[in-house]
Amino acid sequence: MARTATAIGCRVKSGWAMTVLLAGSATAPRVLDRRRILLSDPAVPASTQPFHAGFGTLQTDARVLRRLTSVVTRAARRSMAGLLRACHALPDGSRPSGVGIVVGSTIDPATIGNEHIRAHASEGRLFRTVLEDAARRHRLKSTVVRERDLAALAAKVLRRPPDRLRRDVAALGKAFGGPWRAEEKTAALAAWIVLARRR
Repeated sequence: MARTATAIGCRVKSGWAMTVLLAGSATAPRVLDRRRILLSDPAVPASTQPFHAGFGTLQTDARVLRRLTSVVTRAARRSMAGLLRACHALPDGSRPSGVGIVVGSTIDPATIGNEHIRAHASEGRLFRTVLEDAARRHRLKSTVVRERDLAALAAKVLRRPPDRLRRDVAALGKAFGGPWRAEEKTAALAAWIVLARRR
C-alpha cells in the first residue's frame, strides 16, 4: 500500500527550530506533527549563542568555537534523527520527501563590520547549516528560504494569492489543535512548498 506523502518544515531560531510535518497533497495538506527541536545542548548554555563571548562581544577563541560547533552539530543530528523516528511512527507517517528550512538571513557574516551583528549572522548560518547537514545524513534534500521571501515563493509554487494562503495556513493549525503561532505557520508553509515541489 502506498504511504502518504509527507514533508517537514523548519523555522530556525537561535539554538532551536520549530518543525511541522505536513501530509497529503499540495491541494489539501494536513498537519501530522508539530514540535520544537533542539539545535543546542541545554547542558552547554553557551551552545545557544556560540559566537557570543559575552553580551555584544564576538567569540574569537578558535578552540571554544570548535567545541561549541561540535556540540551544536551533535544536537542537530540527534534532533533530526528523533524527529524522523517520530515521523515514521505516526499512522500516516512515512519518509518525508524533503525539508523546507526558513531562516532570517543568508548573508555572509564576513561582510558584516559590526561584531555583535556578525555574531548573530554567524550563529544563523551555523544553525542553518547543521540542520541541512542533519537532513542530508538521512538522504533528505533541503530547501532554504529567507522568511521575507517565503510568502512570495509560496504564492508562486502553490498558485494561491497571499491573502488566501494566510487563511489556509491558519486553518491548518485550527484543524490540528493547540498553539499555532508565527513559527508554526512559517514552518507549515515551508513544508507545504516541499510537498508541492515533490511532483
